[in-house]
Amino acid sequence: MPTPDELRTRIEAAIPGAEVAVQSEDNVHFAAQVKATAFEGKTRIEQHRMVMDVFGAELGGSIHALSLKTETP
Repeated sequence: MPTPDELRTRIEAAIPGAEVAVQSEDNVHFAAQVKATAFEGKTRIEQHRMVMDVFGAELGGSIHALSLKTETP
């Protein structure tokens, strides 16, 4: 079962320079806030896809839900 720290580390590795905060009460449902210059010029959907693509098939499985808030610096 993944932890918030594991999700944070994976997002930071996939999106260099990102500022990431991840919370979870049960290690199944997660909420992440991601701020990254890589999001500049991208739509909200594109930003969310960048983060969701980090987890692929895990979404809906070991990561049952991932709520996202993305923004640029």
